[in-house]
Amino acid sequence: MTSAITSTYSPTRSRNFFLHLLKKSTTVSHLTQTHAQIILNGFQNDLSTVTKLTHRLFDLKATSYARHLFLSIPNPDLFLFNVLIKGFSNAHSISLYSHLRKCTLLKPDNFTYAFAISSASTLSDEKVGVLLHGHAVVDGYGLDLFVGTAVVDFYLKICRVDMARKVFDKMSVRDTVSWNSMISGLVRNCCFDDAVWVLGDMLKDGGIRLDSTTVAAVLPALAELQELILGTEVQCLALKLGFHSYVHVLTGLISLYSKCGEIDAAKLLFVEIRRPDLVSYNAMISGYTSNGESECSLKLFRQLLGSGEKVNSSTIVGLIPVFHPFGYLNLTNSIHSFCVKSGIISHSSVSTALTTVYSRLNEINSARLLFDESSEKTPASWNAMISGYTQNGLTEAAISLFQEMQISKVSPNPVTVTSILSACAQLGALSLGKWVHGLVKSKNFESNIYVSTALIDMYAKCGGIREAQELFDLMLGKNVVTWNAMISCYGLHGQGQDALRLFSEMSHSGVAPNGITFLSLLYACSHAGLVKEGEEIFQSMTHDYHLDPLPEHYACMVDILGRAGQLEKALKFIKEMPVEPGAAEWGALLGACVIHKDKKLAQVASERLFELDPENVGYYVLLSNLYSAGRNYRLAASVRQDVKERKLAKIPGCTLIEIGETPHVFTCGDRSHPQTSAIYAELEELIRKMKEAGFQTETDTALHDVEEEEKELMINVHSEKLAIAFGLITTDPGTEIRIFKNLRVCVDCHTATKFISKITERVIVVRDANRFHHFKDGLCSCGDYW
Repeated sequence: MTSAITSTYSPTRSRNFFLHLLKKSTTVSHLTQTHAQIILNGFQNDLSTVTKLTHRLFDLKATSYARHLFLSIPNPDLFLFNVLIKGFSNAHSISLYSHLRKCTLLKPDNFTYAFAISSASTLSDEKVGVLLHGHAVVDGYGLDLFVGTAVVDFYLKICRVDMARKVFDKMSVRDTVSWNSMISGLVRNCCFDDAVWVLGDMLKDGGIRLDSTTVAAVLPALAELQELILGTEVQCLALKLGFHSYVHVLTGLISLYSKCGEIDAAKLLFVEIRRPDLVSYNAMISGYTSNGESECSLKLFRQLLGSGEKVNSSTIVGLIPVFHPFGYLNLTNSIHSFCVKSGIISHSSVSTALTTVYSRLNEINSARLLFDESSEKTPASWNAMISGYTQNGLTEAAISLFQEMQISKVSPNPVTVTSILSACAQLGALSLGKWVHGLVKSKNFESNIYVSTALIDMYAKCGGIREAQELFDLMLGKNVVTWNAMISCYGLHGQGQDALRLFSEMSHSGVAPNGITFLSLLYACSHAGLVKEGEEIFQSMTHDYHLDPLPEHYACMVDILGRAGQLEKALKFIKEMPVEPGAAEWGALLGACVIHKDKKLAQVASERLFELDPENVGYYVLLSNLYSAGRNYRLAASVRQDVKERKLAKIPGCTLIEIGETPHVFTCGDRSHPQTSAIYAELEELIRKMKEAGFQTETDTALHDVEEEEKELMINVHSEKLAIAFGLITTDPGTEIRIFKNLRVCVDCHTATKFISKITERVIVVRDANRFHHFKDGLCSCGDYW
């Protein structure tokens, strides 16, 4: 090459000679020497030669050299501009595009727009990308294949799935690359069902040939959906088309079988790869870990290290027991130490995975420390920590961190929104939930099925059943989680018949129910007194859908029978269970015994519970309440003494109410609020009016052997009454009041709230530990059945 370059100065050298020489150049040094000879031979302004040189400079990453070369050309043509715009693929590309439009007589073509829009994708610059798309449409290139593909890819990279779909559907011509872009982009946006549907449409379009990239792109979607049957069909297609043996296809199949629990099949596929690359090793290590075979993943990891191969962040993420963390705290600590020593801890994906595991192991302080120490906090890092707080019930911390994320100018994605909506649902923070809903609209996340489902769940758990229903009805695609959320919503609000109606619609829609569907249905039947329907649902679950009941399903059946007063039948059901009954079933029976004041059966249930779960203070409280209601204060005191001796702590009751966007929390007899005097004055006036209307204080649930008058004073200052009184003095007449109680609302407060709703002509919505109560005109939606 050097010899050819140094002998090039000759008047007989042609343009083709230099074009051939540029093609053969393999280093920047070769290119600079060739450039010198191009100048000596007078081709420095020859556009074909300069364009080829520029192209090769970009191939060898000499972007600065390419830029200076371009600036030396007096009259660059469109082709040279396109090479520069494509080569930079950054902010310089956008500047060149602007220069082309404003300072030259040249007009952009389809390649100009395709390359410029791709640059906007790289920059994730929504404003610039949308503007370029508009320019392309105006200039008549809106439906062009290359431009359309670039636009689709751009919208998918900024999470605008709706716009990507619109552009893709309008494209009159689509090739394999455009289909692949759509499939892979949908997978990146977690729109797995949509990705599979697009593959189906691609197959129906007979003129389009699938390639190995198509298969590799759709396999992650099938893996996430655990669609093993569809996955095997795609595998057969790969065999038929001749690229089943491609390493990246086999790697995708390993992930598919692993995520579908078929780890033995994944092993066989891994063995098929003659020379597994690092990506293949990572897939197999992750497969073992996700199937609870951490010992096998460690063995393969050691084998990989022994081969001299340098592991990367993906290897470590696959090794971290994210899906089966319990019992692996020491392993997690060891992996953490390895990452610190090797420097891999600086990769955000690694620190994020470790944060997730620590959170799931309830090591929330370790998780937060790792999060705080992370040098690069990606959206995934924030999501992991916010989700960790939410899963551990630390909803206020989750919301606080979300607000910190907003201040840090990190843009939330659908996963962030789903986690924070879950926190809002747990806390009953409706105002924040509505704000997040506005964020969802502004970010165009509404088409994301997980976000929409989380919104339904949030509104349902914050008392907005009408809003939840409207969102559900507007959703075009509904998966099993969406149906479950709405069925659960009806159950939570005591609308059992609506839950059953919706289940019928779900069955006709073709979406198969799962265990959570039936749990939500049984819960709905329990709180609506639908005994016969509940028994039919339970039978259908086992016989028609062949689903094995979990302890929660059995407990719901006990609850259905027990709440209806069929205590002996509930006991018989427990004794005839095919598995050993646990605390969930006996706890449901004890709760029913308290409702129906059956002390004899309560004693049987409590004895079993104190053996199975002796540290659960709730069972002691229930038994003590039952004895107090029967005025057997000696036994009630005995139970309380047991609690003291075991050093168990009863969860204190508290009630939250939001006024504007500010939450206010009250406890029993609370006098810490700045408006205490006004609150107690309002409550005193309410009690006076209630008594005039016939209200009598229910003192049976008072836990102490004291005079009736003292019991009445104790009950009158329960946290929910204080919250309602505060709501009455701080909101306009006729405004709906919503409060959230962390425990089951007591009989006296339930009765009092009915009277208050009648006296004040207010709708009062109460969420307690079990369900929602909608009070209006002196009546409750539960029909006093809760």
